[in-house]
Formats: sequence, structure tokens, C-alpha cells
Amino acid sequence: MKNKDVVSLSDQELVDKIKEAKEGLSKSTLNHAISPVEKPSAIRIDRRSIARLITEVNKRKHAAANLPAGKAGKTVKASAKK
Repeated sequence: MKNKDVVSLSDQELVDKIKEAKEGLSKSTLNHAISPVEKPSAIRIDRRSIARLITEVNKRKHAAANLPAGKAGKTVKASAKK
């Protein structure tokens, strides 16, 4: 799934696609463990598409919270006194 396709999906569609992709990935990895699959690169492609979907969900969460992407959840460490 291309990035432009991911961006055009609604929030609920993203969640549904993530669930479907994770189920498909687990089936593919199980099948690959039992007997080699024809295209092992398909497993890598599935992992990357799941990562794209999760990244888009996180971007939307950060945008809703008015936080820059990649900055949410990080805490600033207190400086240690010497």
C-alpha cells in the first residue's frame, strides 16, 4: 500500500487495515515457518505496510494534540546534580 493511499483513508479504515494486515502477516509467517513460501519478500512488504499504517495513525494523533510528530511521549531528563 502506497503512502498516498494510506493518507486518504479514514481513521476507522486505518484501524481496520492494521488489524487485517497483522492477521495476514501472522498467517504468512506461520506458513513460512512450516514450509517455505514462494515469495518471502512478501513478508517484508507486509511488515512495511503495517508500519506505514501505524505511522499515519500516530501522525494523526499528534496532529490532534497539536504536537510535532515524533515529540510526543518523550520526557526531558532532569539534570543530575554533581
